[in-house]
Amino acid sequence: MVSAVTPLVWIITVVGLLAIIALDLTVIARRSRTVSITDATRWVLFYVALAGLFAAALFVFNPGPSGSEFVAGYITEYSLSIDNLFVFMIIMTKFAVPPLAQDKVLYIGIVLSLLLRAVFIFAGAAAIAAASWVFYILGAFLIYTAVRLAMEGENDEDDFKENAALRMLRRILPLSKDFDGARLATRVDGKRMLTPLVIVIAAIGMANVVFALDSIPAIFGLTTDAYVIFTANALALMGLRQLYFLIGGLLERIIYLNVGLAVILGFIGVKLLIEALHGSHVDDIGAFHLPEIGTVTSLLFIVATLTVTTVVSLIKTGVIDKRRVDDEGTGA
Repeated sequence: MVSAVTPLVWIITVVGLLAIIALDLTVIARRSRTVSITDATRWVLFYVALAGLFAAALFVFNPGPSGSEFVAGYITEYSLSIDNLFVFMIIMTKFAVPPLAQDKVLYIGIVLSLLLRAVFIFAGAAAIAAASWVFYILGAFLIYTAVRLAMEGENDEDDFKENAALRMLRRILPLSKDFDGARLATRVDGKRMLTPLVIVIAAIGMANVVFALDSIPAIFGLTTDAYVIFTANALALMGLRQLYFLIGGLLERIIYLNVGLAVILGFIGVKLLIEALHGSHVDDIGAFHLPEIGTVTSLLFIVATLTVTTVVSLIKTGVIDKRRVDDEGTGA
């Protein structure tokens, strides 16, 4: 397995991440009100700053490509995760989760997802280390995903449906009909039962795992360093919960997000295929020379795509809102 750091650094990093997770849990346990915009903003800035400090540490203490690879991977994972927030909102609405319980649900679901993603990351790193042809599979899969994502159009409520696993949990678990605040278990007629929060947490966790099938191959297109991939995923996911409470309204305005993400996934898929061809000693296809796409080039492309996507979306939704106001004003 490829890794730019020693086992000791791995241990220190995991312990640090566990400490942050414990801090998050302490904050949630003590919170007696819903998450405010101020709280969410403060925590989003904290996690973004934490990722920035981590990137700076990689640049200083681990000279080489790992610093720029982490930045590119973190931005990619964070941007792909933003699209996931819409599905989280649908899940919360569909299950009518009490506002005070939403923070807890997201926390547990994301922590479970982080554990499952770690398994995917190490399995993927081992597969790539064993056989370079895996790049062909990952590249083709990302291009397929990009096409599918582009054809889906805007996010809507059909993006989430209860799967067979959730329906099975409903059948086998002793579930109460109603929520009991933020509690996972309650008593109904003297019997101890689980609340519907358990199903919601399972839905969030499963959704995160499905999203990992897109995002983890994407970051493998930027780096094969398991340490960089793991930390980029961890820091992106850990800041996702607060972002949910911050940009709920704004997310509906970024109507071309799927298009932007499709472009990014397609770009990384092509990059993976080119790297696979280089690994097979194929540098030219006819008269066309296959370029070397570096991490800095990838990072600039990703940032530019996200910027254009956001700006065009906001302009488009602004025009739509203006037309709606004009129509209402004229009685049309």
